[in-house]
Amino acid sequence: MKARSRLRITTFSIGVGLVVILLIAAVFANWLAPFDPNIQHIEIRLQPPSDAHWLGTDGFGRDLLSRVIYGARPTLLLVSLILVLTIPIGLLIGISAGYIGGWYERILMRFTDIVMSLPSLVIALALVAIMGHGLMNGALALAFTSWPPFARQARAETLALRRSDYLAAARMQGIGGVRLMFGHILPLCLPSAVVRAALSLGGIILSAAGLGFLGMGIQPPTAEWGSMVAEGSKVIFDQWWVAAAPGGAILFASLAFNLVGDGLRDKMDTRHAN
Repeated sequence: MKARSRLRITTFSIGVGLVVILLIAAVFANWLAPFDPNIQHIEIRLQPPSDAHWLGTDGFGRDLLSRVIYGARPTLLLVSLILVLTIPIGLLIGISAGYIGGWYERILMRFTDIVMSLPSLVIALALVAIMGHGLMNGALALAFTSWPPFARQARAETLALRRSDYLAAARMQGIGGVRLMFGHILPLCLPSAVVRAALSLGGIILSAAGLGFLGMGIQPPTAEWGSMVAEGSKVIFDQWWVAAAPGGAILFASLAFNLVGDGLRDKMDTRHAN
């Protein structure tokens, strides 16, 4: 038992450490990047990794290490915007549907099922094509298809809590309606929502990179991992490092958040306590 608990703590601490590295890279990119990520040097284009350029250079002679470091900024910002949009919407819909019930619940849950059945990346691409490119539009497009799991989970937990002694005691004290939903039910649903958010971050990062790869995300010359992989895919057989550098960064970020999510699940979800 102790060995298993120690393993979980180690997994969580590794994930947190990797996330901290990402945050440091994003916040202190101006000091950590050895070169300006947007300055072009055509005379050294597609150079392999060397002492001067640790990850090599891209097709415009820009230092790949600098662009990978700066690419952490739009990725983490996009992920943060998506979570800020999806978690409140999902919890609001799920808690209100589970608590009110009746036709209100049926309408909300059928709408949730419809959105959940849609292919998220395809819908995100369609929305970005309609609204236009940009960080905020990309966040809105991905958030539109990311909230249903939070809503379904919150509804299930609210249904389980609706007839509990805890809420019965709150009603006996005259607490009801919105105050009961968001003052008593919401705090009980937050831990599982945090766990789900952490576990879904890896998929969100991949979706955000997918938008950039297809040219529908943040536009050049801004350093963004997905668009960098797309650029490197054109020369991947001869100059593999151009795609490998941002691809490794995407793998690093996804692994970091997956480890954090797994650790949070073990710590906060009572079903995994033993």
